Amino acid sequence: MKELQPLNENVLLDISDDKAEQKTASGIIIPDSAKEKPQYAKVIAIGNIENPGIVVGDIVFYKRYSGTEFEFEGGKFLNLPYADLLAKIVETEEI
Repeated sequence: MKELQPLNENVLLDISDDKAEQKTASGIIIPDSAKEKPQYAKVIAIGNIENPGIVVGDIVFYKRYSGTEFEFEGGKFLNLPYADLLAKIVETEEI
């Protein structure tokens, strides 16, 4: 089994798309080229980072044009510098 491990201060995110066809309310099919990619993804692996503030499995927001996208064993991934993460999504209770 092969595993991806980011080096230095990089973070690996899973950006595999949902392959479901999307349509507008009137039934027009939206092509992949017209869809805007989300800026959030699940953390798959973390490089050598001291006190990262995130763990594997967290969902994080990242800068729009950051990192390097690639495919590996059927999945789509984004390898980007830790500094390009903007926020993480956390569950909170309503007060």
